[in-house]
Amino acid sequence: MKVDKHIHTPFCPHGSPDSLQQYVEQAISLNFCEISFTEHAPLPKSFSDPTPDRDSGMDPDKLDRYIQNVQQVKKEFEPDIRINIGLEVDFIEGFEHETTDFLNEYGPYLDDSILSVHFLKHEEEYDCLDFSADVFAHIVQKFGSVSKVYDKYYNTVLRSVQANLGVYKPKRIGHMTLVHKFQTRFPYEDTLSPIILAILDEIKMKDLALDYNGAGLFKPLCKEAYPAPFVVKAAQQKKIPLVYGSDAHCAKDLGQGYGELHLG
Repeated sequence: MKVDKHIHTPFCPHGSPDSLQQYVEQAISLNFCEISFTEHAPLPKSFSDPTPDRDSGMDPDKLDRYIQNVQQVKKEFEPDIRINIGLEVDFIEGFEHETTDFLNEYGPYLDDSILSVHFLKHEEEYDCLDFSADVFAHIVQKFGSVSKVYDKYYNTVLRSVQANLGVYKPKRIGHMTLVHKFQTRFPYEDTLSPIILAILDEIKMKDLALDYNGAGLFKPLCKEAYPAPFVVKAAQQKKIPLVYGSDAHCAKDLGQGYGELHLG
């Protein structure tokens, strides 16, 4: 069955104004049988978004309307395609309790969700890992080397997999090798290291899945899907489900990279 389970919406503050209907119509035209709208969840109230426009998460005042609007299109297109109401939830080190409270409140309204790491903690400061190459350079300077940034990222991903976020914790880990986004500018020989194997073992043990994300193929400094091919191969050997997601932030990007990924 052809699915795309990582799609953003006009409720994304750094996305496009394309309507939910435009996304659905694009999905139907590409013969997708099922899609999940997984908008960026609002960030914890006590967390200060480090990005310049503070637009990493949905406006919390719009969350109820987001759910209602997806419910409407779900009914509208019910004969033609299955639509899931979902969120992409940030795992932010130190904000586990607030995230659990949020999931306990909104989890009952969701059909699907993703748990992703975008923010890295250094001492008492946070940076958005994937905001820009220049911000990544600043993170490298903070940590002291590219390898230390990779170590911190993967250790944060491992914590996200291990974290007890309650019964509504997302069942899929988002773009596991997002740290590769600027890899042609910041080369690093990433391998099937003990930390990556530990992440995959925890995912397998907890019966979770991996977001198999086509967006990285179209990032000019990345040019590969998330996770990277060597992680995909290891996940497949461990029989960890890989769930395709376009990570589309506009309707035309829905399905991006689908044909290039090893989904067998």
